Amino acid sequence: VPYQGLVASDLSDAQRRLLLDVARAYTGWNADDHAAASTREIESHLDETWFSWYGGYGETDAFYYRVHSPVTLIEFDHHDGVVFDNTDPSRHHIHMLVRTPNGGDYGRDLLAEHHQRFDHTGGKHVARS
Repeated sequence: VPYQGLVASDLSDAQRRLLLDVARAYTGWNADDHAAASTREIESHLDETWFSWYGGYGETDAFYYRVHSPVTLIEFDHHDGVVFDNTDPSRHHIHMLVRTPNGGDYGRDLLAEHHQRFDHTGGKHVARS
């Protein structure tokens, strides 16, 4: 996922604190010691953290935002309906995620491990030496 939006190194101190507050809203769900560790990790990469926003600013407007750094990816997104009968994003249907980019948080990459062990050139399956 490419970085986009505003990089925290260009933000004022007050804006950087607000950005950390957004991240803490997600890391704060963890047990206290895990939340503190996650927050410290995000703070240590704050200059490399990006914030992007798409959508409206009104109380009923749908929107999307992302907090993205080498150590965290947070997304919040209003969606259109699946069960609901709305074709435009609405505040009644949200998706959010918190991930560690490229951190193996979805488990081991078994296919990559296989391709490291075996060559498939020419449709063959040969063990690498």
